[in-house]
Amino acid sequence: SLGIALSDVVGFDAFLRDFDLLLSKSFDGARHDSGDPFEWGEKLVAHYRSLGLDPQEKIACFSDGLDPDLCFRLFERFRQDIKMVFGIGTNLTNDVGLKPLAIVMKMVECNGFPVAKLSDSPGKGMCEMPEFETFMRRWFLAGSDSPGTLLPSGGEEGSPRDAP
Repeated sequence: SLGIALSDVVGFDAFLRDFDLLLSKSFDGARHDSGDPFEWGEKLVAHYRSLGLDPQEKIACFSDGLDPDLCFRLFERFRQDIKMVFGIGTNLTNDVGLKPLAIVMKMVECNGFPVAKLSDSPGKGMCEMPEFETFMRRWFLAGSDSPGTLLPSGGEEGSPRDAP
């Protein structure tokens, strides 16, 4: 087993297009870290069912902006559909009455190449190279089931290796 897949690197819909039967079987579940958690849960359960997998054998890991009340509501909604774990952080442990610091470390480059996160929540995405972010948005978020047919800004067919 490969553990829990992080589903919000290129947007959840793009993630699900690539999270095929082999990957869905190989991972124990997926982690929600951006966007509406109820919508995300509905899509994840439907995705497993569309592949002929029993969602009750999989895990939905909710971890974005959780507090005990939201966890309870998510549990009530999905308890018959899928196993759940909850990564409550700040809103459980920061109970000193002060506004919590938002400290997040994100990778911006790997071996000299840019990286991007295309989040389902405004403000959570990141990329230090605007051209690369544009390419990634066109590649993953255009809604195509075959993103290899998209054209990069130069107008010629390409692949992620051709990105600036």
